[in-house]
Amino acid sequence: MVRERTIETSVETGRHAGLAYALWLPDEAPAGAVLVLHGAGSCKESHYDFGRAARDMGLAALAFDQRGHGESEGRMGAGAVDDVAAMAALLRQRASAAAGGASARLALRGSSMGGYMALVSAGQVAADAVVAICPAGSEHLLRGLREQRFEFAADLPALEDLVSGRDVADAVAELRCPLLLLHAEGDEQISVDHSRALYDAADPARARMLVIPGGHHRSIQHDRELQGESLRFVLRAFSG
Repeated sequence: MVRERTIETSVETGRHAGLAYALWLPDEAPAGAVLVLHGAGSCKESHYDFGRAARDMGLAALAFDQRGHGESEGRMGAGAVDDVAAMAALLRQRASAAAGGASARLALRGSSMGGYMALVSAGQVAADAVVAICPAGSEHLLRGLREQRFEFAADLPALEDLVSGRDVADAVAELRCPLLLLHAEGDEQISVDHSRALYDAADPARARMLVIPGGHHRSIQHDRELQGESLRFVLRAFSG
């Protein structure tokens, strides 16, 4: 694993298993960790604002480029969930070391395709909380792949097989940790009804949903008030 430093001294950048990442650690022992998963065609830099916000609230945060995106190696395909697990393990390791060896709790925070990845990966990484923003469903991703609407490098047959075999509603029904769904009512790409259906599939004792009037597909990701709401949700989940 090679580590580098960027001009922004608050973030550490590097590579792990061929995946480019950015890591934020608070000055004090972190209260837990948040793995940030970007959307289709996006990259880790789009979520630096959230990484800084997490750090400022006492959490470690890591954003990485999915394969086929940004500076990561290879094409996005059959190993996409395993890549999430690898970065979750790295983040837990770094956060635990910063906390003096205590095992760090982990949240997944994803938007659009990243929301899908967070939900279908949560069980494998033993997540302690999930925040999904305007999450895509299998049908949205498959349609985008087959219509070649996504601008990222993919092993199409392998990625289609992965997405076809991991239904997001089934993943939500099996989720055993707190879940926060956020969706803009004005989302022009994924209807808010999709998140409502996921909320209905979730354990009502663990799930919460916020529908934001107006907005668009990307408006929630960078809203500072909603970033704070997401981070407070994560901290409450970590406190038990």
